[in-house]
Amino acid sequence: MPSTDARLLLSAVVPTAAVGAIATVISGIVAGGKGAIGAVLGTLVVLLFMGIGMLVLQRTAKKLPQLFQAMGLLLYTTQLLVLFVFLALLKGTTVFDFKAFAFTLLAATVVWVAAQARAYMKAKIAYVEPEKTGSKS
Repeated sequence: MPSTDARLLLSAVVPTAAVGAIATVISGIVAGGKGAIGAVLGTLVVLLFMGIGMLVLQRTAKKLPQLFQAMGLLLYTTQLLVLFVFLALLKGTTVFDFKAFAFTLLAATVVWVAAQARAYMKAKIAYVEPEKTGSKS
């Protein structure tokens, strides 16, 4: 993974994990152990889904740059739909506190998207690959 890709990924992972840790503490205080479990699971789901999506998007950008924008839109739409499916499937669970899971999922997703947008705005990524200048034969 090139250093730019790793930096962009890290720029989104760290704030999301921090929000997940805060949500885990708050959920643990408010809803007990089940709330903490729900918050941890919500954070892990966001980190996993968004992280995989970001890696797929970066690879698409390198191999098929003409599809980057369409792929990004499709990817984010699919991710949100899958997160809604997760919420619908786990609504009646008793293993963890569903409200803690749902609120953490929402907060972590918003932080991930905001952190990723900020990282891309601050990154100095060349839009055009410069020609290689070297020895001419």
